[in-house]
Amino acid sequence: MRVWPGSPRPLGATWNGEGVNFALFSENATAVQLCLFDEATAGVPTATITMAERTDNVWHVYLPDVRPGALYGYRVDGPYEPMNGHRFNPKKLLIDPYAKAVSGPIRWSDDLFGYRIGDEQEDLSFDSRDSAAAMPKCLVVDPSFTWEDDRAPNTPWNQTVIYEAHVRGMTARHPGVPEHLRGTYLGLASDPIIDHLHGLGVTAVELMPVHHFVADRHLVDQGLTNFWGYNSIAFLAPHVGYATGGLGQQVSEFKSMVRTLHRAGLEVILDVVYNHTGEGNQLGPTLSLRGIDNSVYYRLMPDQPQYHLDYTGTGNSLNILHPRAMGLVTDSLRYWVTDMHVDGFRFDLAPVLVRGYEAGQPSAFFEIIQQDPVLSKVKLIAEPWDASPDGYQLGQFPTGWSEWNGAFRDCVRRFWRGDPGQVPELASRLTGSSDIYAPSGRRTYASINFVTCHDGFTLTDLVTYEHKHNEANGEDNRDGAQDNASRNWGAEGPSDSARIQRARDRMKRNFLTTLLFAQGVPMLLGGDEVGRSQQGNNNAYCQDNEISWVDWDIGESGYDMRDFVRELIRVLQSNPILRRRGFFTGTAVPGTHTKDVTWIRSNGQEMTDEAWEDPNNQSIGMLLFGRAADEVDIRGRSAPADTLLLLLNAGTRSHSYTLPRMETPGLWEELLNTARPGPWARQVRNDAVNLTAHSSLLLRHSERIEQ
Repeated sequence: MRVWPGSPRPLGATWNGEGVNFALFSENATAVQLCLFDEATAGVPTATITMAERTDNVWHVYLPDVRPGALYGYRVDGPYEPMNGHRFNPKKLLIDPYAKAVSGPIRWSDDLFGYRIGDEQEDLSFDSRDSAAAMPKCLVVDPSFTWEDDRAPNTPWNQTVIYEAHVRGMTARHPGVPEHLRGTYLGLASDPIIDHLHGLGVTAVELMPVHHFVADRHLVDQGLTNFWGYNSIAFLAPHVGYATGGLGQQVSEFKSMVRTLHRAGLEVILDVVYNHTGEGNQLGPTLSLRGIDNSVYYRLMPDQPQYHLDYTGTGNSLNILHPRAMGLVTDSLRYWVTDMHVDGFRFDLAPVLVRGYEAGQPSAFFEIIQQDPVLSKVKLIAEPWDASPDGYQLGQFPTGWSEWNGAFRDCVRRFWRGDPGQVPELASRLTGSSDIYAPSGRRTYASINFVTCHDGFTLTDLVTYEHKHNEANGEDNRDGAQDNASRNWGAEGPSDSARIQRARDRMKRNFLTTLLFAQGVPMLLGGDEVGRSQQGNNNAYCQDNEISWVDWDIGESGYDMRDFVRELIRVLQSNPILRRRGFFTGTAVPGTHTKDVTWIRSNGQEMTDEAWEDPNNQSIGMLLFGRAADEVDIRGRSAPADTLLLLLNAGTRSHSYTLPRMETPGLWEELLNTARPGPWARQVRNDAVNLTAHSSLLLRHSERIEQ
């Protein structure tokens, strides 16, 4: 085999049409070998090439005789000094951190660990067994793909409705998806799934992690797996488990999925995990970064570099302070945008990416993203908390970023559960959480509103269980959040009582109504619209089975809920006042005597200080003046908009709500009522409406003279 010097750029394995350039960064290594294999399960390489060239700590070689589809891995030599943070072990085959495809899952054995399992010295010992047979192999990828006329939908933030989905969980049980495509990227792009998403009216699919990830050994030993995927090991490689094969198909099939979703007008947002990897703490396996340069890629204890700084609860934290680790993250992001055509990212445990900078010093991560001509143009969403004591950073991210608004979730859950004293905060959450985002100059779409997400109860379980039921996870029900602000409405778990089921269905409609009609960007948990349950499991991260998969045998109640969600989104998209970009001011709209938002009591009058301070008040009316809609046409003219009145009653008693008097004559029309089935769209003839206990009501006032 011919061996040429090659180039230190770009990192990874790059096919240029004539051969392949391999480049790997390691600051502290003393030698690097590239191993080529004929089969993904092989333990012995067919060729081993010593990478003699080293430029700026990048080891590189060019092989003119290698082609796409070639299987490879690295062995990296250097000091094995765990006490000093170095864990080089050339007996361990390593995944290229810039690999664009990985052949399959790892096959757990003691050989994968750099130290001898069971040795009394633990990680200070050295294991000399070869791990190649247990390790998947990296693949050289041909990046060519026929994108045809693919275009990003570029949906404006204030028109965005996000649908959080799991590639496998969404399609594993769908009878309309061809059996061989269930659980795959192509299954997610199949007609039945596209039709469902398009019919709902959502505009973006937020996919749970699709970077190639590791299933933890302790889970595999119990017959479980890392279903959610928050355990990445290759930041540029699509997870092979969601493809029909493992020899590069994952790349082309992921691209096909994106192209198909784009044609349906759906953006693709990836949930990305750059805060840690699947190698765990000092007792974890040596799979990639640990063996390539542990002290560079991971945050270590300053006084005890044998141990990791753990802000993530997973054992390790990526060392974003090092420029090469930062480069790995930003290179990965650019690759997914430029080569894979994704439209944005949701950053898991995002505060980890900015930790370590001195007080007042701006984060280099934020600055790089803001100045990057590619990344600054996509949707950026932070999960604004991590596992450290000061990890809750809601509202602390800069302009250009949106955040999962945990305060919205918690307040809305408490309000509908019937907790006292929730109305004042609910008013802030309904109007975009200006108390959280306005001080930093951000807009309403900084708030990603959600009631449920992958982590916690589904919507059905939120109204069915008051306690978590995680026994299937094998941790004696100790895992998962203790406080879910949930209520079972009469019985713990499924019930045959028609009364209880009616109450639960109404509460689900109330949650969805509050979510879709609040200012900000709504996010639905996939399956909530058809009544998906996880049997009370609020931490189903390890359940690749019916607990996590969407059951598409939804019955009449499932179809009713799906149609209800469709109607909510239709109303949202057709009423500009519900999707403002700027915050309400609570002052009169120019040229009128009516405030942009007015809070209404049951007597039709504006809320008083006494009403705000009443802890027993469990109902509220939000009057949104149509002329305050900030949507404009291409010539800068305001688009016409109707005035809306949203009434919410979490109390146990019904109220007669007097309708507020408007400046301009017109008609009040009922758009939606969670207390009774549709169709609604009926004119209100009286000066008051009945707001049933535990219900929501949306009314529209059209400024026109009644004939």
